[in-house]
Amino acid sequence: MSDLLSIGASGLRAYQSALTTVSDNIANASTPGYSRRTTTLAEVAPSSGVLTSLRSTTGNGVVVTGVGRAADPLKTAAARSAGADLARTETSIGALDRIEGSLSSSDLAGRLTSFFNSANIVAANPTASAPRAAAIEAANSAANAFATTGRALDQANTDLDSSAEGAVSSIDSLAASLARVNNGLARSNPNSSGQANLLDQRDQLLDQLSQLTDIGVATDGFGRATVTIGGNAGPVLVSGNEAGNVTFVRGSSGAASFAVHRLGSSTAITPTGGALAGIVDSAQRITDTRNQLNSIASDFVSGVNAVQAQGRDLDGNPGAALFAVGSTPTDISVTLSGPRGIAAAAVGGGPRDNSNLAALAALRTSGGFESATTALATDNAATLQSRKTVADAQASIRDAAVTARDAVSGVNLDAEAVDLLRFQQAYQASSRVIQVARDTLQTLLDIR
Repeated sequence: MSDLLSIGASGLRAYQSALTTVSDNIANASTPGYSRRTTTLAEVAPSSGVLTSLRSTTGNGVVVTGVGRAADPLKTAAARSAGADLARTETSIGALDRIEGSLSSSDLAGRLTSFFNSANIVAANPTASAPRAAAIEAANSAANAFATTGRALDQANTDLDSSAEGAVSSIDSLAASLARVNNGLARSNPNSSGQANLLDQRDQLLDQLSQLTDIGVATDGFGRATVTIGGNAGPVLVSGNEAGNVTFVRGSSGAASFAVHRLGSSTAITPTGGALAGIVDSAQRITDTRNQLNSIASDFVSGVNAVQAQGRDLDGNPGAALFAVGSTPTDISVTLSGPRGIAAAAVGGGPRDNSNLAALAALRTSGGFESATTALATDNAATLQSRKTVADAQASIRDAAVTARDAVSGVNLDAEAVDLLRFQQAYQASSRVIQVARDTLQTLLDIR
């Protein structure tokens, strides 16, 4: 009878644990990062000895050997990699959107067209005041468009730097948290609920890190993660309970670069995925656009001022500079004292001479300022559209990878409901075994 009682009691304990695990799964079915748990059961092994060996044929009950955690390391790594690729592209798209807004908001190409067209109107009637005043206004408009576009690109660069600083700060925080989880894993009991919880936290932290940069992950027997940054061949960011930190700098050319610092050493990293890689791409793209805009602005100002210098204004004086440049090539302002200062006439020409404006028309053709600014916008728009197409494909790949991962580790409520019924029935049956043992024992006692 004592065997029957102990077998029933072991069943109660085991199936109570199994019911607790199933209940935990159901409660956390929608919890992000939660991996399904299973209670592992095993038959109680008989002890050594003559008596126990004689009794072993009757069974010895059941025992909980641990709590298993459903996970597939390969599918988990694939989901992280796909997420890192998508994060890089999405970060690049954000920068391309900013560039597009910077180039389109001021209508620079249209303002340049208006400026050159206003010069043609002055050429039609060089002595008229209204066309000259309109030309000065068009020059102001073009100068303001250059300045506005330049400031918008500079602000995009500043915001990108802030995003980079925020990203490296997040990496530092995640790395420190992962080191603490590693420390907890080293102290946790194998195949326990506590270990499963820590492993969930570990994978969530790794997922978040992979959104910021591509990482390589290796785990030991405790489940502790050693993380390299910038891919599998990159420097170590986290090992055991030691975590490094990442820094961001901008070079003189505008290029973005990152480095990891750990245990007194510093190593440059070249991210190929995640937000950091997108930031590197974006910094280069914004810098290239800014440099091209600077070149257009410099050529425009020097060209127009050169045409002015070779002509004569309405009062017969040598033409003064129409534009002045401030701290940046796009920081342009109109400095001509008034409409009469427009040098329409050539040297030796009279007030009605407009031959010097022919040089301005020639500059318009040779400089290609309007087409160059339009090309900047169209090239950026084409790249933006291409990146969006890539992002759509990468999002599908990421979603498929996440679905494959969750098919292994996610909670299926239908399956859990079946397990709940199964373990409930087993629990009730174990209770019935104990009741039968007690009734049988009582019957034997009553016989005496």
